[in-house]
Amino acid sequence: MEGNKDICSNVSIKPFGILKDGKEVFLYRLSNENGVQLEVINYGGIIKSLFVPDARGKFSDIVLGYNRLADYEKDPAHFGAVVGRYGNRIAGGEFVLDNKKYSLALNNQPGGKACHLHGGERGFDKIVWDAEPIIHDNAAGLRLHYLSRDGEEGYPGNLDVNINYLLTNENTLRIEYQGETDQATPINLTQHSYFNLKGEGEGDILGHFAYINADNYTPVDEGLIPTGEIAGVSDTPFDFRKTKKIVEDINQADQQLEYGGGYDHNYVLNGESGELTIAAQVYDEESRRQLEVWTTEPGMQFYTGNALDGSLVGKKGKAYQKNSGFCLETQHYPDSPNQDNFPDTILRPGEKYQTITEFRFSIR
Repeated sequence: MEGNKDICSNVSIKPFGILKDGKEVFLYRLSNENGVQLEVINYGGIIKSLFVPDARGKFSDIVLGYNRLADYEKDPAHFGAVVGRYGNRIAGGEFVLDNKKYSLALNNQPGGKACHLHGGERGFDKIVWDAEPIIHDNAAGLRLHYLSRDGEEGYPGNLDVNINYLLTNENTLRIEYQGETDQATPINLTQHSYFNLKGEGEGDILGHFAYINADNYTPVDEGLIPTGEIAGVSDTPFDFRKTKKIVEDINQADQQLEYGGGYDHNYVLNGESGELTIAAQVYDEESRRQLEVWTTEPGMQFYTGNALDGSLVGKKGKAYQKNSGFCLETQHYPDSPNQDNFPDTILRPGEKYQTITEFRFSIR
């Protein structure tokens, strides 16, 4: 395919590059009537760019990422990607399901303790998805499809996954996750975009104001695996029930913050799981851009880009230093297959996996 191809007035497609294995990857640009633009590549379902206006009407790209496909192929940070089958960590890369033990790749080692992270060595962030534009009256969209075969990355069952990205005229990015399986399997899909409401490459996010709708969170051990405890946020640095700057408590002497190098923790969201409920609100005082996250999921990982160290260079040619972006990964809790008191993440034949997350953008 040569050049741009307009599917309709608000969806276009163009080549983005060739992977090392020879597969071609395409970039899909979705736009709404307000000028907001979302760019997605079908490698990893990656959100490459998201242009939204500030209070003066200036559009900026507010997600971290790269200009070249080759950088995404070797990316260790999961910039903008769909992660699965199981987003977040599984302790020791093992779980028992229906009296059978399964062993997964050990591809992460925080605190010197090996674990399985974000689906393994070749998770959903490293595969080419089938992509098809979808058009609604009030939204431009893209449907991604992938059949994860039985045994892939050690997981049981053929898992059939569809993900819809919908950019509405209300400046909302709605993500619909759907899955079915022919064998019982864990599933925990999420979106791993790093946001900076000042603009990609425009410094750190520590001055952003954040609110998180959660009375509790799940503390972790030195390997960032939940201990199983559901702990209250009261009188801890993890209390964002009243809006505060991210920097306000991030440097407190606190063992949990030391384990994560900052915030890298799952919040137990208030509200009824399965109902679309506000999870978080973040805004930048200078640009007055505001992001609200609404979800049907019971949890959300708040991550402040603690592992970024200047070795990754972004779209503006600027190195991403620590805290250059934040993630709000809606999810079930980490290590749920090994934690009986956490909400169940096992999908069985005949059941349908369905979750929704919305990223709502506005001017404060």
